[in-house]
Amino acid sequence: MRKVVVTGASSGIGKEIARRLLLLDYKVIGVSRGVKKEDFDSQNFTPLQADLSDEKSTLATCKKLSNEDIYMLVNCAGFGRFEPHEELDNKTITDMVFLNLTAPMLLANALLRNLKKNSGYLININSIEALRSSKFAGVYGATKAGLKAFGDSLFEETRKSSLSVTNINPDMTHSNFYNALRFETSHHEDEKLLSSDIADALEHILSMRKGAVVSEYTIRSLNFGISKKKL
Repeated sequence: MRKVVVTGASSGIGKEIARRLLLLDYKVIGVSRGVKKEDFDSQNFTPLQADLSDEKSTLATCKKLSNEDIYMLVNCAGFGRFEPHEELDNKTITDMVFLNLTAPMLLANALLRNLKKNSGYLININSIEALRSSKFAGVYGATKAGLKAFGDSLFEETRKSSLSVTNINPDMTHSNFYNALRFETSHHEDEKLLSSDIADALEHILSMRKGAVVSEYTIRSLNFGISKKKL
């Protein structure tokens, strides 16, 4: 049974992807600060608690995972704050850059030899913000554009190894990502994505023959919608 690593596995897209991979008969190592074994009804799930916005915790996680025979890395962990740039505090900026961009680079660095050896997959759950410029999203957009550039570069770098590298760029997806924000996804079904839509995309990628790679997978809601929260 092939072993995969999913970051951000305690909630949202990461949790949905971890559940889907378990249904597809993978062994899943779920990485998150609050991930628990009892959150997943499967003997094939292993929780690994770590704070991937913290350098020491991330490096310790990389060292531990480097001893595992990993077939797939799915980078889901991330957060965003959307304010005028001068309103962001230093810790928010440094944590966002580390969690969204530096941690995926460090994990890829630790696991890449195994991923290549196993002709596996490296999948970045990115964002539509990687493809455009939006106001109040300077840091978040920069981290996602950077992660996309990193994935694109690794795709070119590792093509002879049979490793498949994909950037998935979802539009606004209903999840706890918006809990600390002043806005959230629309309440209309055709104006938002669901975490299951992103898991469907990943399953589609895995179902393709190994000679074909979906290097870029952008998912949009049929219509645009956004809901502002009442303060």
